[in-house]
Amino acid sequence: MDDTALTVHQTARPHAFPGPEHFAFVESALPSPAAGTALVENLYWSVDPYHREMMDGGPGGFALGAPLEGRALGRVVASRTPQLAEGEVVFHRQGWRTHAVVAPGQVRRLPRYDGVPLSAYLGILGGTGLTAYVALTRITRLRPGDDLFVSAAAGGVGTAAGRFARLLGAGRLVGSTGSADKAAYLTREVGYDAAFDYHDGPASELLATAAPDGFDVFVDNVGGPQLAAAIGALRPFGRIARVGTISQYNAPDAPPPRFNHADLVEKSLRMEGFLVTHHLELQQELYDFAVPHLRSGRLTPDETVVTGFDHIVTAFLAMLHGRTTGKTLIRAPAPVIHTPVDNPSEPA
Repeated sequence: MDDTALTVHQTARPHAFPGPEHFAFVESALPSPAAGTALVENLYWSVDPYHREMMDGGPGGFALGAPLEGRALGRVVASRTPQLAEGEVVFHRQGWRTHAVVAPGQVRRLPRYDGVPLSAYLGILGGTGLTAYVALTRITRLRPGDDLFVSAAAGGVGTAAGRFARLLGAGRLVGSTGSADKAAYLTREVGYDAAFDYHDGPASELLATAAPDGFDVFVDNVGGPQLAAAIGALRPFGRIARVGTISQYNAPDAPPPRFNHADLVEKSLRMEGFLVTHHLELQQELYDFAVPHLRSGRLTPDETVVTGFDHIVTAFLAMLHGRTTGKTLIRAPAPVIHTPVDNPSEPA
């Protein structure tokens, strides 16, 4: 283990899309754990759309000149607490750095499932997958046969939502994305019945072509014109889960979407936003649902994995510009480590 650590700091507030100039890599001496804590060497890092919103500051946002927050998986390399054993792999939220000092209450131990890759715990089994699962099972209460539209369908939440919806018995699946290649990926690999590039025309026209008979459920990661179009295309008693507003993260001056508010009343529509952090009690339920399908091969994680911590800013910016597919992860250049297995046939 090297005797130096790297962290990423934000150096300025961006107005639109951030660039490399808004970040700095800072080198420091390897931190030493105090009594009751442990030193973790990070193995995988998650970069997420919500990080862009945090770059604007405000309550809960990133502070300038300080290490950034993010989901990470790391291996305990030095421990001064009996609650964290050296060699154990844990989940924590001190990402954007090569090493972190954590207390037992700041980490989550990973369950031991044979055949499940470590990266899945930051993707389809992590906050990304949990967001999709909550949107489908709690917010919209997807029923077998329901037709579904997902915006930003080629991202981490969008691909998870499509795959989960198939397993839950959804009817027709329609997705929007940012390129023809991604639209083809959604129909070829993920299981969507139709997908369109939102750059190809007005959202209402593209949606009418892809879903001429409308749909019952909308998982919205984007907001803007696609949200307005979806409200117009939803069937009576349709449900909307508002996950994010990617369309406005890098366009703060964009006007809010304009739609016929009477549709909400006349079609008895329901729209609800949520934060996945308010539903963490469903983490084990997600494991129980998804892990058997991962082990059988019916469920496949969609990931873009970049090797090397020094590429974390580049990977984050690529994700914001729509150049990645599925969950965007960075991994350390060491061999991939799998969680230990107590019983190969049963989850611990």
